[in-house]
Amino acid sequence: MIEVPILHVNGEDPLALKFVTEMALDFRQEFGRDFVVDMYCYRKYGHQEVDEPSFTQPDLYARIDKRPSVTQIYKRELLDRGVLTQDDAASLETEFQLRLEMALEYIKALEKQKAGEQAKFKESTAIFQSKYSTKSKSTAISEETLRTIVDGLTRVPEGFHILPKVKRMLIDRRRQIFEEGGPYDWGFAEALAFGALLLENIPVRLSGQDSRRGTFGQRHAYWHDAKTGAPYNPLMQLAEKQARICVYNSLLSEAAVLGFDYGYSLDYPNMLCLWEAQFGDFANGAQTIIDQFIVSAESKWQRPSGIVLLLPHGYEGQGPEHSSARLERFLQACAEDNIQVCNPTTPAQYFHVLRRQMKRDFIKPLILMTPKSLLRADFSTSRTEDFTSGKFHEIIPDSVAAVAGRGSKPDKIQRVILCSGKVYFDLIAHREKEKISNGAIIRIEQLYPLDEKQLRAAVEAFPKEARLVWCQEESQNMGAWSFIEPRLRAMFGREVGYAGRNASASPAVGALALHKREQACLIAEAFSV
Repeated sequence: MIEVPILHVNGEDPLALKFVTEMALDFRQEFGRDFVVDMYCYRKYGHQEVDEPSFTQPDLYARIDKRPSVTQIYKRELLDRGVLTQDDAASLETEFQLRLEMALEYIKALEKQKAGEQAKFKESTAIFQSKYSTKSKSTAISEETLRTIVDGLTRVPEGFHILPKVKRMLIDRRRQIFEEGGPYDWGFAEALAFGALLLENIPVRLSGQDSRRGTFGQRHAYWHDAKTGAPYNPLMQLAEKQARICVYNSLLSEAAVLGFDYGYSLDYPNMLCLWEAQFGDFANGAQTIIDQFIVSAESKWQRPSGIVLLLPHGYEGQGPEHSSARLERFLQACAEDNIQVCNPTTPAQYFHVLRRQMKRDFIKPLILMTPKSLLRADFSTSRTEDFTSGKFHEIIPDSVAAVAGRGSKPDKIQRVILCSGKVYFDLIAHREKEKISNGAIIRIEQLYPLDEKQLRAAVEAFPKEARLVWCQEESQNMGAWSFIEPRLRAMFGREVGYAGRNASASPAVGALALHKREQACLIAEAFSV
């Protein structure tokens, strides 16, 4: 079935087991293929301390209790053959016991050393708890670095036959964007973030379903020669001395791949390690890894990880299976500063949050709600100065200056709408179309940890009498509503209105027309609820 050699071996025959194991290793080294050793054995005791296997297998375990151990069987065999004497056997047993005790002492020493490292980690975690954002290192890059990255991204190697469409889209267009100072889209911003880290000798690893091209054709991490099909990764050719980037198309087994990448992030904390779901919904298949490890491992075992989850999220009328990354599940798991949950709305924000992940003195998992329709939207772009200055903003306020620019004074604002993610652009479009001047819109780009100081300042720039409204695309029993509402009420001491879809069992409807009608209603409600 799996087209690899399989050897079945008796677990009570140590020499046979040694022989087939060495054969399997030799085969693996020689041919680079899998080899299965099926060891036939039995469980001597129950699978846990309180299990009593004789309850259900009395006859079998009566026989197992009388059976000598593998060590005893093998010892008797060697004595009968005259290979060992009784003194030799006793000497070997004593040596083995000494080695076990030495190993135990070594493990204790490692645990003591690790405890010291954890104390250091806990110290840096305090930065996270005390509004770390002002303490983060700069995530901006110089214009010289930007030019170096763009030169590498738009350089075609000699003799490489590039597809004309790829040349227009990735080389000519990106060069033009750079020369004109923008507008940079999400794919370009991501390439800049990766490139800048590589030039700083920080390696990058990305895996996911169709991640090399990008689910929405936005990445093109590899070009393919139009005649030979040979791959070429421009991010590996930025400078003579740079870190390595690996981008893999993974199989459709989310739990297996995310579990592997999570382990990778533990062993290589200085690497930006990302796992990308083809659609955010596909994280469902990896929920065990998320629950058992990513959100809880630091609390359970003091094992921090800096893994990044890229989860395409947003209601575009694509139906229930391609809309929601289940934001509510991640927010429900948030506690003790265990993870970061962000929903950025601009390419520059995405750029800075990726770089911030590797610029801190500590590591935490980063959950990113990444966009779909925004990837190429003209209204969600960034300029050169957004990358060569600034940082990631957890809260983006509707500034007093912006309000005044719309012909309204801050004290005339009657409604403050808070939101996160793509729905912001629908709110902006509706406000402009309807010429609404008494409503302010605040974006929460990082939902957890929630920067209450910044959020309070953004809201208190407007009258206390102004109505607070939370607007989201997701159903009321999903999205951020259940997480954010009690926090807003506690912070500001007033009720918070809700504008969004009604509670539902399914993440989204299946008909595009119904989706559009729901979307229009929730946006209008945000300004009238």
